[in-house]
Amino acid sequence: MATFSSERERALITGASSGIGLHLAHCFAAHGHPLCLVAPEAAELAAVAADIGERHGVEVLTIAADLERDSAVAELDGALADAGWTVEILVNNAGHGFRGEFAAVPLATHLSILQLNVEAVLRMTSAFLPRMVQRGRGRVLNTASIAGFEPGPGMAVYHASKAFVLSWSEAVATELEGSGVTMTALCPGPTDTDFFPKGGLEHSVAFQKANLMDPEEVARTGYEAVMAGERVVVAGAANKAMVFSRRFMSEHLQSKMNEKMYEDTDADQRARGDRESPPGGG
Repeated sequence: MATFSSERERALITGASSGIGLHLAHCFAAHGHPLCLVAPEAAELAAVAADIGERHGVEVLTIAADLERDSAVAELDGALADAGWTVEILVNNAGHGFRGEFAAVPLATHLSILQLNVEAVLRMTSAFLPRMVQRGRGRVLNTASIAGFEPGPGMAVYHASKAFVLSWSEAVATELEGSGVTMTALCPGPTDTDFFPKGGLEHSVAFQKANLMDPEEVARTGYEAVMAGERVVVAGAANKAMVFSRRFMSEHLQSKMNEKMYEDTDADQRARGDRESPPGGG
């Protein structure tokens, strides 16, 4: 197992302009890591970089890239080469989801989820992991989810995408043993980010009634886990208990429970009001 390093390895973080990714960026910066922040909007990245630079005094490189495009990773790699930047910690955090029954959602939406949550993760890791192995050191942190442990009617493709990330991360972590490189899967539960309004979930039971995690706490858990070389970390004691307890449930019962979580609450039962930009995202 890798240990905390006194060196300040350079960290590339995708989905870094909001939510868990934004808090991961601040967490890495607070520990002195130079950063490369990746997200689609250059203006948002510039604002985040300025704030991080002012608060933490670390080098921040920003690269605007839409990771759903096939050519994005190659273009990103070229920009890093031009900047003389070596990725020592790769954080695959960018992702999204959308609520709706599978048959009622356009295929393009399902494919968009897979392109960002799965294909982009594979492309990014395929670009940078072999170099880490060749150098004999490096770390990869993949944002999965407790959704990856169970089926999710109403968000079937999102759950399946996170199951892929979780299973794949665990397998590659085993392949990397003895290489000096580690891979960690971070599995948060419902977190107070803009994931909910972006995914059409702002009125859902999951958003309105669940105990949402603070994205700063999730980021701190992920940082500590990747620096310690852990394989899988579930953020939050309640989420750990939930993952463990569902080992004793049938898949059908798990499916029905999640289906209820994605249903809308009645208007008079909504504890959280509508908002365009909750703290965080990711």
